[in-house]
Amino acid sequence: MSTTQIKGSTKLGATGPEVFPIALGCMAMSGIYGKTSDDESIATIHEAIDRGINVIDTGDFYGMGHNEMLVGRALRGRRDKVLVSVKFGGLLGPDRRFIGFDARPQLVKAFAAYSLTRLGIDVIDIYRPARVDPNVPIEETIGAIADLIKAGFVRHVGLSEVGVETLRRAQAVHPVVDVQIEYSLISRGPEQKIFPVLEELGVSATLYAILSRGLLSGSKSGGSGDFRNLYPRFSPEHRVQNEAVVKRFSAFAEARGQSAAQLALAWVLAKQPRLVPLVGARTRAQLLDSLAALDRPLSGEEVQALEAIVPADAIFGSRYPTEHMAQLDSET
Repeated sequence: MSTTQIKGSTKLGATGPEVFPIALGCMAMSGIYGKTSDDESIATIHEAIDRGINVIDTGDFYGMGHNEMLVGRALRGRRDKVLVSVKFGGLLGPDRRFIGFDARPQLVKAFAAYSLTRLGIDVIDIYRPARVDPNVPIEETIGAIADLIKAGFVRHVGLSEVGVETLRRAQAVHPVVDVQIEYSLISRGPEQKIFPVLEELGVSATLYAILSRGLLSGSKSGGSGDFRNLYPRFSPEHRVQNEAVVKRFSAFAEARGQSAAQLALAWVLAKQPRLVPLVGARTRAQLLDSLAALDRPLSGEEVQALEAIVPADAIFGSRYPTEHMAQLDSET
């Protein structure tokens, strides 16, 4: 990818590249919220690149490999314009339910080989375990990625949903450019311990679920193919309380003349300098709506006002089901 300075850019870590202030997360393009269109997904990726977005995020288990193949199709003729960020290690059964995680060194390298093939590229720009494997020391997992870097198959190390101890141990093996973690107005846990250590170590963060899987924009879980049916924040038990919070948030956005998605993104962007939000747009319309947030930054006073009406503990229910929360190193 070109190393030309990007206007308003954010540097990924002390050793990483300059990137556009917003990245494109492609997970939702592979049916996790319901039916999608490959043609519209590819058009959305193209639109993102044309608008300057230069980080495209995927995972080897998204859609059982569908997402990487989709991204690979979209990048033909455009590979030199983007950084490809890949998460690996998530294990799914034939029913597409999560059954575990594996980050043994030999599998790190095997997963990379399959990703390179599905994506149709020669090198992965940022490679990261999607979770911490409790059975494998993080030093071994990062050491395997470092081997891939030496061999020219990967450029940078990333992490996902790690706690501060794991981050320090990983950083001691090889420089980490960013930690991918959930962060939004209603999921602010990283502020307490993780973000201060990122700042100390010179590591950036790429942030997913900035709309809390559509909750902040008023989206409701759909049919049987929508994984949000399993998530506490979307459960009937918490619906009334959470809809009241979303109503206050939406009123604030309306008063500013913004969509809920734009306000959620503007709030995250106000938390700079090392944070790069991932926009999970499935369509060009969603993408362009989100990008408009760059033209309407929140002032410090507006940030305080918004946090006053939507405090950190406003939403009922955890961000993942209980069994998944127990597997998150970032929550330890």
